[in-house]
Amino acid sequence: MSQTSNRLINSQSPYLLQHAHNPVDWYPWGPEALKRAEIENKPIIVSIGYSACHWCHVMERESFEDQITADLMNESFICIKIDREERPDIDNIYMDAVQAMGLQGGWPLNVFLMPNQKPFYGGTYFPNAQWKNLLANIADAFVKHEDQLAESAASFGISISKKETEKYGILSGEAELDPDDLAEAIAKLSSQFDPEWGGMNRIPKFPMPAIWDFTLDYAILSKSQSLIDKVLFTLRKIGMGGIYDQIRGGFARYSVDGEWFAPHFEKMLYDNGQLLELYSKAYQVSKDDFFLEKVNETIGWLQDEMLQEEGGFHSAQDADSEGVEGKFYTWTYAELEKIIPNEISWFTELYNLKSNGNWEDGVNILFQTKSYEEVAKNHGMVETELIDKLNKVKLKLLAVRNKRIFPGKDDKILSGWNGLMASGLIQAYFATGNKAALELAIANRKFVDKKMTDSGKIFRSYKNSQAYTPAFLEDYAAIIKTDLLLFQATGNPDHLNSAEKLTGICIDEFFDESDGFFFFNNPSSEKLIANKKELFDNVIPSSNSIMARNLHQLSLLTYHEKYDSIAKKMLGGMKGLILKDPGFLCNWANLYLENLVPTAEIAIVGKGAKVLADQFKSSYLPNMIVAYSEDETETAAILHGKTPDSEGNALIYVCFDHACQKPVSTFEEAISQLPYLA
Repeated sequence: MSQTSNRLINSQSPYLLQHAHNPVDWYPWGPEALKRAEIENKPIIVSIGYSACHWCHVMERESFEDQITADLMNESFICIKIDREERPDIDNIYMDAVQAMGLQGGWPLNVFLMPNQKPFYGGTYFPNAQWKNLLANIADAFVKHEDQLAESAASFGISISKKETEKYGILSGEAELDPDDLAEAIAKLSSQFDPEWGGMNRIPKFPMPAIWDFTLDYAILSKSQSLIDKVLFTLRKIGMGGIYDQIRGGFARYSVDGEWFAPHFEKMLYDNGQLLELYSKAYQVSKDDFFLEKVNETIGWLQDEMLQEEGGFHSAQDADSEGVEGKFYTWTYAELEKIIPNEISWFTELYNLKSNGNWEDGVNILFQTKSYEEVAKNHGMVETELIDKLNKVKLKLLAVRNKRIFPGKDDKILSGWNGLMASGLIQAYFATGNKAALELAIANRKFVDKKMTDSGKIFRSYKNSQAYTPAFLEDYAAIIKTDLLLFQATGNPDHLNSAEKLTGICIDEFFDESDGFFFFNNPSSEKLIANKKELFDNVIPSSNSIMARNLHQLSLLTYHEKYDSIAKKMLGGMKGLILKDPGFLCNWANLYLENLVPTAEIAIVGKGAKVLADQFKSSYLPNMIVAYSEDETETAAILHGKTPDSEGNALIYVCFDHACQKPVSTFEEAISQLPYLA
């Protein structure tokens, strides 16, 4: 090993490689480091971050690149660096530990462990002087009071190995479902909406797609136009905000203020996949071209900036370029005047530009607060004329921006995040009929199959022609969701078979019979100090809730009752929490909704089946699965025994709990058989 690099030099992760030339003697997580800690009886520093994390870069510059700090770390500790996106299982364990210590969680996450991996202290970002002080104090305490630290670590070890179901008093089992419960959950949720700027009434503002997905579905099924309007209002505000890249498409992670104005500029694949799905639904419900614009631009961004040559999608783009946050995305007024002199007046009004900048350091974030219609009117144009001019201006500005130094890219490929994006693309296809979106999703699914799967089992990560780290529940759940959507989009039974096979792996290897939920990590693939379960829906819905919804849908397509039995018991266990705190359980609330209002099983068989199926999918109707075939078939249980009319033309069977209504031949007749929330 040369003096200029440490053991991270052999990693695939861009985040770990960023630290490969630190003077800190970093190890990746693995047996070599853990063994050395035991043999030398040294405490371990586990430092966890990810490549698009601003404060991770700051701490690296201040502390991990500093020789004096590195000497302190190397002398008394075994130092392990972890990319949380590659190893969310380890991040879950130590984030839980830091929160159990009564400390604020976040990234970078820096945790001190005993040589047996049990944590005794931790925190997030530490300024250099504070970090050096902490290192000296902990090194001294380990020498003088190792027994006390071990005692403290043992108690945190007990706390983090406690089952989540035990911690939250969750008992799985079927529960009575009551429409009043969901009405109460929606009332609680909507009381937290921000009436002025949309989103939740808190700062910083995260889009939280699961909240708006559930609210939209509930609003449609309860025929509440005012609730639909609240969802669309939020999505308009986000799409007009600085959190959305107005020139290129794609969404940043969150805004630091309450107005969606100034984002942390990193763009994550998982956010964009979910928001693409949500904006596609918004377009289906409203037919408002504003939402279509966001869908098309975001697909454009994905294709041009995130698509890897083999069909995978990269993970993230950093907030920083040339060491400055947002530099790539912002504009000085003088620069814009020079590039678009004839359009500057309406462009200034449209995006709230200021001659001395509307943000820090004299730069402008493009931030829309007026509609296209209003700005067009103020400048003597009709709306279509303004939009036409705007599209030309965007191309001009993009050409200039593309000559700048791009933000750092995390070009590893994560199977679960690819699943979330593929699902978004399929919904975009349903909404717009854009076949290129469906083809991108199909190519991506083939990529995961070909490059990230071995003997039927998926891997979490892929880079440089190498798949590594066995997949987590998050990965399986997202890919199964994609398979179920692809089956409905294409009618190809291979996708349904794949969903069943992957579900079988989840039940065999991740399911905990003792409490009826799934582990996040596969307990048989690596021994960790705790096996965690992810229950709460956050920026990404919990892997257990995605899995439960998959099981529900799979049971309706295959008629295998065991899937539905697991899903119903999971829902029963979560019911009390859903009603208590719906904000972090919205994907579960959606499962509640799917069980409360019977999910429609639509089977279409005969000539013209695909055209009819497309009609169902192009209108956004929640709480429905669609299977179709141009011929009579046995490929899926939902299609068994379904026949066309006497002339071979397609008939539509609307079924609930496998019992079918009278078959009909038109979309309108079938729709009239669908239930609503009374």
